[in-house]
Amino acid sequence: MIGASLAGLLAARALHESFEDVVVLDRDVLPERPEPRRGVPQSGHVHGLLARGRQEMDDLFDGFSTELGALGAPPFDVQEDMRWWLGGRPLAEGPSGMIVLAASRPLIEFVIRRRVQGLPNVVVRPGHAVDDLLYTAEHDRITGVTATVGGERVVFDDVDLVVDASGRGSRSRHLLTALGYPQVEEERIEVPTVYVTRRYRRDPRQLDGRAGASVNAYPGNLHGGFVLAQENDTWIVSISDRFGEAPPTDDEGMLAFAETLDSPDVATVMRSAEPLGAPVKMRYPASTRLRYDRTARFPTGYVVTGDAMCSFNPIYGQGMTVAALEAAILRRLLKEGTDGLADRFFAETAALIDVPWSAVAANDLSLPKAIGDRSMLDRERGAYLARLRTAATEDPVLATAFLRVTHLMDPPAALFAPEVAARVPA
Repeated sequence: MIGASLAGLLAARALHESFEDVVVLDRDVLPERPEPRRGVPQSGHVHGLLARGRQEMDDLFDGFSTELGALGAPPFDVQEDMRWWLGGRPLAEGPSGMIVLAASRPLIEFVIRRRVQGLPNVVVRPGHAVDDLLYTAEHDRITGVTATVGGERVVFDDVDLVVDASGRGSRSRHLLTALGYPQVEEERIEVPTVYVTRRYRRDPRQLDGRAGASVNAYPGNLHGGFVLAQENDTWIVSISDRFGEAPPTDDEGMLAFAETLDSPDVATVMRSAEPLGAPVKMRYPASTRLRYDRTARFPTGYVVTGDAMCSFNPIYGQGMTVAALEAAILRRLLKEGTDGLADRFFAETAALIDVPWSAVAANDLSLPKAIGDRSMLDRERGAYLARLRTAATEDPVLATAFLRVTHLMDPPAALFAPEVAARVPA
């Protein structure tokens, strides 16, 4: 296993039922407590575990939600306790029945890493920078990897399966091309975004007891923001700008920026809560998807997962949930055997990724400066969904239906069901 980030740990959980030994290699020195680390640059920013993601992680790790809650992650209803601003207006309030836990990325990763390290046949080895693949003379099978540890080369060979979960910096496609495999097709949606994030002390009475607010950018306002309750009585607050200059990092500048958002919630927290630590900044140039499912040839003994296969714009909070769903697919396919594993895995994960990828495309490509393949957009379908989102600002039933699809609990087809379509103005 290459990478001990969330996707790698979840994949290791899937592997442990089908292999005698599972070794997870990561270049970082892994923290012994929940804190951001170098190899996960996005870990200091807002993360949301969607309702489907929590469900999948509970299936992979019995009692996961209970453990996360015991460590202080507050539970909340995604509709009743959160405000979702789309196109300058909030979705209608009301109970959705979808309860999620507001936890930081470092805490989620810490809990899962501790669970994985507790599995009897799994070993996590930090400080191992994987630098190359091992393969047969015919280049038709990957047989292991080499890694650098303290300046020395270490070989892991004669393995049954190598999984690349090394994230957006994955070198898989380049290494495979060097072995004579065809180049992997890449899809990109370029919406250059800069995030500035800071933590604040939380008083539960702030925002009238709600868990937070999400303010999405749209053509009329390219500024976005997010405020979310987290463990240890804290808020995590993020402001973002698309296609422009980075948001400011000084107190006055951040507050002035937050006041340009359609929702007052982000500015309210900044104005009333005690800041904790300094702001952190991250640039995100594009969502990228590598179409391993379309490659004509692929070696046996190798698969790619997580951000190494598809990296979403983090504002939509899909990455952790997709990684959990990919791990569930891998777990099930391995129980059916390893023959043709890569083809089967890439075919199923492609169908999975199609849903959140289409959502990213529909939102990001609505911005005129965005660069991407707009041919994938269905104008008639898009016009219907635009009317649905507008109506959902007044109709809590439509808001719930929309959020169930957003949280990957229902397929997009659910929004076109007769009982939903009847509530959408023509």
